[in-house]
Parts: sequence; C-alpha cells; structure tokens
Amino acid sequence: MADFKYEITEHIGTLSESPKGWTKELNRISWNGGAPKLDIRDWASEHEKMGKGVTLTDDEAKKLVELLSDN
Repeated sequence: MADFKYEITEHIGTLSESPKGWTKELNRISWNGGAPKLDIRDWASEHEKMGKGVTLTDDEAKKLVELLSDN
C-alpha cells in the first residue's frame, strides 16, 4: 500500500467515543498536501491510528445537510 500524508488542519468536533477510547471525529484534513476537506472517521487517542472514514468536499457537505434537513 502506498504511503500517504495527512494533516488535521481543524478539529471541528467529536461525535462519539468508544469504550476502547477511539473517537469518531469531524475534522478538516489535508490529504497528501491537497486542499483540506471535511472528514468523518474513527481515531485512536493520539491520532496515531485511524479507521475507515468519509471525506467530503464543502459542496458535498452542504448537500448532506440539505438531505438530512428534509427528513
């Protein structure tokens, strides 16, 4: 698997915490030096490990809010 770099440029909030101490977080992350995007995923306590997540552009995040608001 190829190496990749990431930088959490903004921690927006924590959605939940598991009994093992992992947190599901909403952050703005720059992947491989690219423009930061919104990201939801599980993180170990010091961000040394991450789980699978979802990364959204600002437009996708706005659409998600619209879809959630309609329900």
